[in-house]
Amino acid sequence: MAANDSSVYVNDDFIIVQFFISLFLCINFLLITVFFMKDFFYTTMRYIFFALTLMSDCVILMLSDVMLILTYFAYTIPTSLCLILYFAVSVYTYVTAMTLTAMTLERFVAICMPLRHGELCSTRSALHCILIIHAISALPDVVFLSIFFASANRSYYTQSGVCSLEIFILHTWQSHITSAITQFYFLIMFIVITFSYFKIMKVARAASGQNRKSTWKGLRTVVLHGFQLFLCVFQLWCPFIEAALLQINLELYGVVRYFNYMVFILSPRCLSPVIYGLRDEKFFVALRSFVLCGLYKKQLSN
Repeated sequence: MAANDSSVYVNDDFIIVQFFISLFLCINFLLITVFFMKDFFYTTMRYIFFALTLMSDCVILMLSDVMLILTYFAYTIPTSLCLILYFAVSVYTYVTAMTLTAMTLERFVAICMPLRHGELCSTRSALHCILIIHAISALPDVVFLSIFFASANRSYYTQSGVCSLEIFILHTWQSHITSAITQFYFLIMFIVITFSYFKIMKVARAASGQNRKSTWKGLRTVVLHGFQLFLCVFQLWCPFIEAALLQINLELYGVVRYFNYMVFILSPRCLSPVIYGLRDEKFFVALRSFVLCGLYKKQLSN
């Protein structure tokens, strides 16, 4: 591993990114800790999915930050190591998007099929869904890597360079295939969320009293999931947009890459804690109890 320039200037944008990454990681780790403190949370499907999004977000934040730091300081690493980093980030980006879709389906079952919710959304079903989510999420990258392995020479894996997606695109049609798979996934997830939204809205209009309030809250959750899903899926298109800009204007490429990182990588990572960490009453009560208890014990020790 080597650096091209050991005296790289650390600008404000880089410091801001590191601050937000550290903040989101601390929040996510706090919420994961609360999740494992209550039996109710890790035996309920929607909270299991919530924890999965937090964990996948942590993986994305940490690994994408490693790649960002390597690129920013122009550190070169072997192509094989960069391949592992890219594969993990890409897979867990799909995992987050697929899990959001699964969470929407869980809300659909809970509101539109309440009598079958316990049967369809058990802990066993949640674990099976997690395995299926990971398998489906890995499929696009398996296709991408299969094409890369078939096209690249063996010596290519031992070469060193700055880690980015561009070094794996040996043919233009590779990006077209990956983009087509991404759009297909997005279309399926969009259809699922839209279908769930209209079904829940129909139930919400017919409901009354406390049921009406709970149903409309579930509907707002679906809308937030849809917005979060859009940001996550657009993140998968960002490397192809950046690769095109790199050929046109280097300065514009840097500006767009920073914008994409802040909006489409960091922003979705802060929505999961808001949707379930703050909006969900049971989880918020457990979180508040955990935090305030810690502060109370600290005051007693002083």
